[in-house]
Amino acid sequence: MQQLTIVTPQPERPKRRLPKWLKRPLPSTEMAFTSNVIEDLNLETVCESAKCPNRTECWAQKTATFMILGNVCTRPCGFCSVPKGKTGEILIDEPERVAEAAARLGLKYVVITCVTRDDLPDGGAEHFYECVLAVREKTGADVEVLTSDFRGNRASISRVIEARPDVFNHNVESVPRLYSRVRRNAIYQRSLDLLKQVKDEAPDMPTKSGLMLGLGETFDEVLEVASDLRGVGCDMLTMGQYLQPSPEQLPVERFVPPEEFDELGEQCRKLGFSMVASGPFVRSSYHAGEMAAEATS
Repeated sequence: MQQLTIVTPQPERPKRRLPKWLKRPLPSTEMAFTSNVIEDLNLETVCESAKCPNRTECWAQKTATFMILGNVCTRPCGFCSVPKGKTGEILIDEPERVAEAAARLGLKYVVITCVTRDDLPDGGAEHFYECVLAVREKTGADVEVLTSDFRGNRASISRVIEARPDVFNHNVESVPRLYSRVRRNAIYQRSLDLLKQVKDEAPDMPTKSGLMLGLGETFDEVLEVASDLRGVGCDMLTMGQYLQPSPEQLPVERFVPPEEFDELGEQCRKLGFSMVASGPFVRSSYHAGEMAAEATS
C-alpha cells in the first residue's frame, strides 16, 4: 500500500494593517484636471507607476512628477512597482509634451524622474537634458531632476549637469546592508560617487537624496548613510515610510512611528544638511518646490 506524504501548509505571512498615521484621503474629483492633462499628452508619472500614496493630494493641487524614458525599467528593485522587462523606443517628442503639461498645470517647479535604462549607451542622459531645456524654455519654471545612477557613466552625469537643473536629486533608497534585496543591480558607492561628481562639477548646484524606512534598517544605519551623504556634499535629505505597492514587492518590515522620524530628522539636521524632510508620507518629490525654496532661503 502506497504511503501518503502529508504536507503541512506553511502559514501565510500576516498582512500588516496600516497604523492610523498612514491613512490617506480617498480620490477626489479635484484630481480630474491633472489626470486629463497627463492622459491627453500621453505622459507617464511616477505618481501612478510607483503607486505613490500622495497622488490624491498632489493631483488635486495640479502637480505631478513626470517620468520619462518610457514606463518599463531595466532594474529589478525589490521595492518598486514600475514594470520591468523589455523597454520601448524613446519618443523624441516627449520633452515637448512634458513642457506642455507643465504649462497647462501652471507649474513653477517641475520634477522630472525616469525609469532606469541600462539598455541605452548614455542611460538616457541626453533625453534628460532635452526635457530640462524644453520645460525651462516653455514655462520658465525651476526644474529638479531625479535621475538613475547611469551605471556610473561620468559623461552621462555631466550631460545632465550641463542642463543646469535647479536641484540634482539621486536617491540612495536604503542602507548598504539591504541593497542586495532592496536595490538589486545598484551599488551604494556608485550612488555616492554620482552625488560627489555633481558637487565637483557644479559646486553651487543643490544636491538631494532620499531614503525609504521600514525595510529592516536600523536607526544607526540610517545615520551612517546620512553621514556618508554629507561627506559627498549632499545638501538635502528626505526620509519616508516604505509602503508595499503590491504583493509582488517586498513586504513592510516595520511601520516607523512619527516620533522616530522626528528624532531621525533632528539627528540628520545636526550633520549640516540645508534641509531635511522626515516623516511617514515624505517622498523624494513630495512638496519638492517648497523644500528647495526653504533650503536656499
